[in-house]
Amino acid sequence: MSEEQTQQENKNQEAAENVEVSASSEASAEAKLNGLYAFKLGMSSVYDEKGASIPVTVLQYKPLYVSQIKTKATDGYESVQVACDPKRATRTSAAQKKHLESAGFENGAYVIKEVRGEVPEGVAVGQKVSIDSLEKGDSIQMIGYSKGRGFSGAVKRHGFGGGPASHGSGFHRRPGSIGNCEEPGRVMAGRKMPGQFGNHRINIRNVQVVDVLPEDNVILVKGPVPGSRNSLVQLMKV
Repeated sequence: MSEEQTQQENKNQEAAENVEVSASSEASAEAKLNGLYAFKLGMSSVYDEKGASIPVTVLQYKPLYVSQIKTKATDGYESVQVACDPKRATRTSAAQKKHLESAGFENGAYVIKEVRGEVPEGVAVGQKVSIDSLEKGDSIQMIGYSKGRGFSGAVKRHGFGGGPASHGSGFHRRPGSIGNCEEPGRVMAGRKMPGQFGNHRINIRNVQVVDVLPEDNVILVKGPVPGSRNSLVQLMKV
């Protein structure tokens, strides 16, 4: 083998080593936070080591990127702002574009949320948030919004029995009397009446992470999750 061939081979080997080092550094550059955001896909079931069936909700994790770091000195509290799901240029304002420029977004993002709490060491703007922030067996706090059912009557909203269903009744699905006698002579606060049904913030504690599948960007949590399909759910370590 000639000297030129040997030098070329050494250069190729060094280039391959540099690629491996850069790849490993990129992998290690992913930030691990105290929580994540994911989108609800639906329910399924898995089996544990003993063969018992576990009902799970499948959550899709879309890669989040750190867009801002808030500190007590500048904002009065600590949090990491994250963003995902890029917008088109026609859907982006100049302020959004400028704000997410340093995070690597060409335009704005549909999802911009915060993970409150102490900022982990080494987290920087532009870093990708690792799905390994949550691990199998973790106990988490889950926050989402229940399905919105619009303006509903008392029977649907509160489960009232209603009146007779026969003809001529005139009292089928009405709430009934809501007032009082002379004392106190008014409708009491908190009376169950027709109104907005659903679309409430639901906070569930001590939810178990059944499994994390990084290759599919999927997180499996035990039991049901509030909200409709494709709704956003916050997952925070307890």
